[in-house]
Amino acid sequence: MRASLSFRHGVHPPDRKELTAEVPIRRMPFPDEVVLPLQQHAGKPARLVVRPGQRVERGDLLAEADGFISAPVHASAAGTVKEVRLWPHPNGSHSPAVRIAVEPFSAQAPRPRMVPDWQGLEPKEMVAAIRDAGVVGLGGAAFPTHVKLSPPEGSVVDALVINGCECEPYLTTDHRSMVEYPERVQLGTRIMMRCLGAKRALIGIERNKPDAIEAIRRTLPSDIPVEVCPLTVKYPQGAEKMLIEALVGREVPSGKLPIEVGVVVQNVASVATIAEVFETGLPLIERIVTVTGGGVKRPGNLIVPVGTKLRDLLEACDGLTDDAREVIFGGPMMGAAQANLDVPVLKGTSGIVVLDAAEVEERRPHPCIRCGHCLDACPVYLNPQLLGSLAMAKRWDEMQEEHLLDCMLCGCCSYTCPSKIPLSQLFALAKAALRRSAAA
Repeated sequence: MRASLSFRHGVHPPDRKELTAEVPIRRMPFPDEVVLPLQQHAGKPARLVVRPGQRVERGDLLAEADGFISAPVHASAAGTVKEVRLWPHPNGSHSPAVRIAVEPFSAQAPRPRMVPDWQGLEPKEMVAAIRDAGVVGLGGAAFPTHVKLSPPEGSVVDALVINGCECEPYLTTDHRSMVEYPERVQLGTRIMMRCLGAKRALIGIERNKPDAIEAIRRTLPSDIPVEVCPLTVKYPQGAEKMLIEALVGREVPSGKLPIEVGVVVQNVASVATIAEVFETGLPLIERIVTVTGGGVKRPGNLIVPVGTKLRDLLEACDGLTDDAREVIFGGPMMGAAQANLDVPVLKGTSGIVVLDAAEVEERRPHPCIRCGHCLDACPVYLNPQLLGSLAMAKRWDEMQEEHLLDCMLCGCCSYTCPSKIPLSQLFALAKAALRRSAAA
């Protein structure tokens, strides 16, 4: 393990976590309606299995996985399927979604279900149970977890890395999960190690979360090799490749996955959710969401049914302040600003940040001054200045030759640019253009 426990480059934005870091997790009331998109994970959208007018209970299957890289979607509240229609999606598109009218006087108790005994299951059976529960990465990417737990034939997993960094400013979802549910994190780690046959596990937590480090260390198992690794506070320390470099000292080759260097990385909230699946038998139907920022009256960490509309979640936090200006799904570095309060919370929604007038800066771009700040900030050693020039000229193919696909859209270049050029947004547009070109 490297002594520095960090990586080269990156930036140091103000973390602004003090708004919710000490706020205990609470459960929000069930809304009148939930809207569950069929596309809320990486890969192929789920395939619908219910019809309008059908009654469903919490945890009932709404849509099944449609392929290997896909995940099922389950009802997050008891009620009646109103319709299946196109609905505003947090990514800016309109996506097919199931609308459920929530029963107003229901106890919201799920059907009795069989709880899988993971100790009596083979690794493949454990992975199947995780797949059927619809578990995806809860750090934002929403990659189906069962895919990560099914490495290619012949691959050897040397280390399981648990990502508890939560380096995005404002967000404290993972922080509070580790503080309040450390036993679940340890159980989920044990289950994942058995699924993968991993020799050891490393739990990486940034040093600005001392209470989380203490809680995880206090509950460490004595019979398996699990280690807590305090990390340097830097953004994007929680990015998969950066975390592997910091903890294991290995570089993931361009265009390759962590399994190429014998490592699997999983977000700490996903690990806790895996434990919950084997404790309760329930699929992934709710998650912890941080609602924070100067534009919300009562910042906090809430257990939220998946599919809750943004307006209902904000209402559970006493609504917006008079000077609220911008609502972001995710953190301010990689999140997406929203234009519609009817967009639903997805499985991968880790936080809602509401910025007030003092937190929003008007950014008028100016010509590039060739200062090199973006090169010094880029954690994957790209040339954002060159890529930005190519993007503005719409020379997408040349951007691909300059390794655009290695860009993880972390926003370090945009954050550090003195000319206020929206480099990360330009790269996102370029990637979308290349996808459209490939599809055509």
